[in-house]
Amino acid sequence: MTTTASPGARPVPGVDPARWPDVARVPHAPLRAAVAGRLLHRVAARRGLRVELPGGRALRPAPPGAPVLRLRRPEHFLHRVGEGGLIGFGEAYQAGDWDSPDLVPLLTELATAPGTLVPAGTRWLRPFYVRRPPAEELSTAANARRNIRRHYDLSNELFALFLDPTMTYSSALFPTGPGRTPVASPAELPAAQHRKIDRLLDLARVRAGTRLLEIGTGWGELAVRAAARGAHVVSLTLSAEQLALARRRIADAGLDGRAEVRLCDYRAVEGAYDAVVSVEMIEAVGRPFWPEYFATLDRVLVPGGRVALQAITMPHDRMLAASRTYTWILKYIFPGGLIPSVRAVAETAARHTRLRVARVDAFGPHYAETLRLWRERFTERSAQVAALGFDEVFRRTWELYLAYSEAGFRSGYLDVRQVLLTREGEGRAASDIPGPADPVRLAGPAARNRTRP
Repeated sequence: MTTTASPGARPVPGVDPARWPDVARVPHAPLRAAVAGRLLHRVAARRGLRVELPGGRALRPAPPGAPVLRLRRPEHFLHRVGEGGLIGFGEAYQAGDWDSPDLVPLLTELATAPGTLVPAGTRWLRPFYVRRPPAEELSTAANARRNIRRHYDLSNELFALFLDPTMTYSSALFPTGPGRTPVASPAELPAAQHRKIDRLLDLARVRAGTRLLEIGTGWGELAVRAAARGAHVVSLTLSAEQLALARRRIADAGLDGRAEVRLCDYRAVEGAYDAVVSVEMIEAVGRPFWPEYFATLDRVLVPGGRVALQAITMPHDRMLAASRTYTWILKYIFPGGLIPSVRAVAETAARHTRLRVARVDAFGPHYAETLRLWRERFTERSAQVAALGFDEVFRRTWELYLAYSEAGFRSGYLDVRQVLLTREGEGRAASDIPGPADPVRLAGPAARNRTRP
């Protein structure tokens, strides 16, 4: 991670500059800090936020129950935001320059209609403070393993602290009726993860004898359940930590002969498969490589085969803007990725392959609940996180990441969908597939992205 210190930048005591170079320094940007201060007043007024200064005094009156942004070091906060925009906002939280008694309502308010946060007349300034994603994080075959290692190889023990016993790191699917928002308990999470996995396997028609390719192993739960159905599974990962644990879990389940995990980039896969499944992996592919990703799916799929993807999605216009922007999430959590839109999935598949989107089902509120359970468990186990060797900045980084993600789904800015792709004329009927609460059907490959309210 590279950084360029601005003239007059000040170090932050207690923050390791080797590990967190841009958190460990406070930039000196007085003019930009002044602009950030005016913008803070405007956002607080328009979104009904309570901004508290040290000592508890409010920056301006706010309605009762308003989300709270509590400034611990206002000057540091404004200089960071002034220089770095939303990246600076995140780094200010990592450094402890601001806090909130409840992060999710605050971030949900900020995630709602994010295009309106900045006054329309000042948007021409965007190119001056928004960075492009760095070339060294582009998810080429050479870079992809390094990008994956930065997140998924942190520690299996770390992920075990907040995931449920299935070690499933993707949205669960809770048992709710149409139109109802799930409110889940930790005890329900393993069954909800199995419900999600089983539905995806059903969508791909995985059964005894199916030759199944999984792109993105995780820690092996889907491979185990597919092999238990009698499928022959090949699962691909770029994470050495996940590889070791997934192989061990498959062996413990007595399914060594039916499921194989390979350390392999999706671009290098060989063979022919009756079905391909992939859970929340396309987000790591990167927009320049989506054509190659879908071409790989098409190349390995036998006639009559089916592809079932689970993907986080965002509205198409926001996706286009994000594709040109280096964000806090890219810098600190998921380097090299981009969340697609449904429209982008459909159009890329149609333009570069014989695959067509046959069905899309959305269940974003279920991801909000999944993330809430993970976040609460992570926060409750902060002492165990520290015992694994992760410092306070890391803890705050991941608290913000989990809360930020939850807010994205609660605001409707993000959604999660299961997507069925088939070749035209090859088994497009999906009436035998059980659906979650909100099925969304596309008219064709160029259909517009649809979001939940």
